[in-house]
Amino acid sequence: MSTKPRAICYHCHRPQTSCMCRYITPLETNTRFIILMHPKEFRKTKNGTGHFTHLSLKNSRLYVGIDFTAHQEINAMIEDENNTCYVLYPSTESISLNEVPIGKSNKQTVLFLIDSTWPCSRAMLKASPNIDALQKVSFTHTKSSAFVFKEQPNEYCLSTMESTYCVLQLLNEHHYEDIDTGKLERFLRPFEKMVAYQLSCNIS
Repeated sequence: MSTKPRAICYHCHRPQTSCMCRYITPLETNTRFIILMHPKEFRKTKNGTGHFTHLSLKNSRLYVGIDFTAHQEINAMIEDENNTCYVLYPSTESISLNEVPIGKSNKQTVLFLIDSTWPCSRAMLKASPNIDALQKVSFTHTKSSAFVFKEQPNEYCLSTMESTYCVLQLLNEHHYEDIDTGKLERFLRPFEKMVAYQLSCNIS
């Protein structure tokens, strides 16, 4: 007996029965966020947070792929002298957002976010030397991910949306962003509602 495929919300990319669009409140930001999504993440409908992150940031773009070396739009952003580009990725040479502000007052700050597992993120950087060559930024925190039904490689690994939330908080502290506290607190609401829904369905 064949089963009918579930209808999908093509806005949040979840099944329509668990659409989270009503919980999304897009934020205005000075920073431009570019989300690089691994194809494996694009195919996930139960727990991907890259789509939520994109929909929650008005000044953002989302691209799906692994090798962005010859990507015209991305290279145009990197080569634009009016932009200062960074990639959020921990390394020994990363700028710590907890200590050092990023951005220049006369330029557009562009922050690339990699939406993937850690092994796939490393592969994406290796395949995309134009992204790997960017100044890397990172942050430290003491939070545990609320992504409780998804196994993380270590205790302090966060989802893409949780990481972006931490970045927004730090950019606010450095006065590069001026996001209303109430609006910022609602940023994670679609993620939290999604986690609660998945747990209620006993999905692991």
